[in-house]
Amino acid sequence: MTFDEIKGNDAVKRALNGMVSSGRIPHAIMFHEDDGGGAIAFCQAFLQTVIPSGRVSKMIHPDVRYVFPVAGEATAEKFLSEWRELVIKNPYFTENQLSEALGVVGKNTMIAAAEAKGILGMLALNSLEGGYKAVVIYLPEKMNPAAANRLLKALEEPSPGTLFLLVTHAPEKVLATISSRCQRIRIVPERGDTGRKEDESGVLRGIVDAMFNAVAAHDFTAMLKAGESAAALPSRDMARSFCYLASVRMRQVFLCQQGLEDLAGDDPGAAELAMKLRKTYPRKALEMLGQTDILIERNVNVKILFADLACRLYSNI
Repeated sequence: MTFDEIKGNDAVKRALNGMVSSGRIPHAIMFHEDDGGGAIAFCQAFLQTVIPSGRVSKMIHPDVRYVFPVAGEATAEKFLSEWRELVIKNPYFTENQLSEALGVVGKNTMIAAAEAKGILGMLALNSLEGGYKAVVIYLPEKMNPAAANRLLKALEEPSPGTLFLLVTHAPEKVLATISSRCQRIRIVPERGDTGRKEDESGVLRGIVDAMFNAVAAHDFTAMLKAGESAAALPSRDMARSFCYLASVRMRQVFLCQQGLEDLAGDDPGAAELAMKLRKTYPRKALEMLGQTDILIERNVNVKILFADLACRLYSNI
């Protein structure tokens, strides 16, 4: 994957190329993407620029370590073949697609302390090719406290030639002391991203739109139907993706209410909702969606959760 192969986000590509050409590469970069936004493609393109080796493109370079959430106390190393196959085939994969590829659909996943121990062991060694040693962390918000605290020192006092690339969907959930040590880069969603699973994202966005259109119309029956549709999603990962996309929608509505339509993106639906909802509504809705997401992760019954969510979103119109 090269920058020329990535469509859109030209400003990001210029910034990353500028870092390399100037020799001023930060030791830690955190890419903030929407689920399926393709930030891993930017990581790969950047790595190929910093470490010019064909083994980077094949994701088998000995000086590059990939970390991602897995089930239980296992480490990502156990699933590297599945990870490579997914990323090379589709760098615009979603969280749910990763869970399917790893065979952990419906299970709680995290980045455990054992993963951090492996990272620190790798960083303690000399680079095998004399260049950078890089760690790519997908979803650092899923690091448990022990893992996050172990990695913190490596980020605070990085050894020369160490590069951390983090990809997050929820930067506010990343340990603040880690986030503050990273240069933040936003990957803006591009219309017509071809790598996504259109049927999956389309279904989720359809339910989100149905729910908030029902809110705007004060239609309680439609709200409950939207909640039932969310509860019927085939996996907990997709249910959590619904909460994430609904939160993105509320963020867009909030920005429109503040007169910041340019930051909200070119989305007439968000502007229409902003006119119909009270200015306090997005904040309340975000809190409810966040609570629901946490309870889904804790294996609470999704039918009860989404029925409750629909009722609470409706009662706070």
